[in-house]
This record gives sequence, structure tokens and C-alpha cells, in this order.
Amino acid sequence: MVNYDFPRPAVTVDLVTFRVRDEQLQILLIQRPEAPFEGGWALPGGFVHEDEALEATARRVLDAKASLHEVHLEQLATFGAPDRDSRDRVISVAYFAILDVDAVYEGPGRWFAVDALPATAFDHDDITSTAIERLRGKLGYTDIGFAFMPKEFTLGALQKTWEAVLGAPLDKRNFRKSILAREQVEATGRKSTGGAHPPAMIYRRTR
Repeated sequence: MVNYDFPRPAVTVDLVTFRVRDEQLQILLIQRPEAPFEGGWALPGGFVHEDEALEATARRVLDAKASLHEVHLEQLATFGAPDRDSRDRVISVAYFAILDVDAVYEGPGRWFAVDALPATAFDHDDITSTAIERLRGKLGYTDIGFAFMPKEFTLGALQKTWEAVLGAPLDKRNFRKSILAREQVEATGRKSTGGAHPPAMIYRRTR
């Protein structure tokens, strides 16, 4: 291994994990078992191994600390304030993950609605707010919102998910017009059962 004449900061990966439940956008936090911030809430995270790619670290952390495997994962940003970690010079590469509505969570963490988040360790408040802003921004011009959805859904369910992510109501007519204009969904030809009056058309993603 090459010996360098300058410091080598440690690198971590921190995960902002989203889901929509009960018409709320929620984020997963875990309680830290050790100092600093022992007992405090934090994003799942871990140090990057020397022989490990960043995304591999992110997926390892999700598996080890949140028992999550098949999730939508995107790199968010890098956070490197010199004083962000009292233990050492640590740079964090943040990712955000999205669970779909059918995903079952059995890990040790706790889910918090984004409008009721506790104070978190390190600079995780900043990481979390950056992730929420990024997610809401991408909802308008990408297909990222479909990562929350099952394979088939009604436009009503889709709208409720969009509203949960945005934290604001949407006009029904304009929403449906916008979604259909994107040509990202198609009707299955089947309608919902179980109480909707009239029954709603079921859609699926076109890609």
C-alpha cells in the first residue's frame, strides 16, 4: 500500500430511507448504541471498507442495520464539514432509499413522519432535509414516485402518495391530466373492487 504524506479522512455512508404509510411520508431512524450521541436518533450509516464500493457499503448498511434488501437507492450528496464528527475527520456520502408499499420492515429502527422528526446526531438533520428537498423536486420531472407504488394501482392511490411526499394536496383533475400526459402509466382494463363507488380503473407503469 502506498504511504501518503497527507491525512486520509475516514469515509462513511449514511442512508435516508423513505416510505409512505398512512398517507404520510416517513423516514427510518435508529438509536445509537454508543457515543457520541449514545441513545440519540440517527440515520443508518457505516464506515466504508477499503475494498468496498460506495453503493456496496450503502446496501450492506441497509442489510445490517435495517434488514432491508430490495430497495430503490440513489446517491444524494457528500457532507464534509470538518467538525461534523467529534471522533475524527469523517466525510459522509449520503444516499436515499425508497421502500414500496408492499415492503415489510422488521428491523430495529423506528419510522417518523417527516413533519415530526426528532433532532438527530451529527449533521443528520441537514442530510435529511436535503434528501426531502431532493425527493420532492424529482417527483415533478422523473418517475421516482413510482418507487413507492406496487405493480398495479389506481390513480387515486397514486395521487395520495404524491400528496404524502409533497406534504400538500393536489387538484385531482390536473394531477390525472399530468400523469397521463407523461405516458408512464397504462390502464390494465380492470377495475378495483372492495368499495370504491364507482370502481376505479387499475393502472400499471409502462416501463
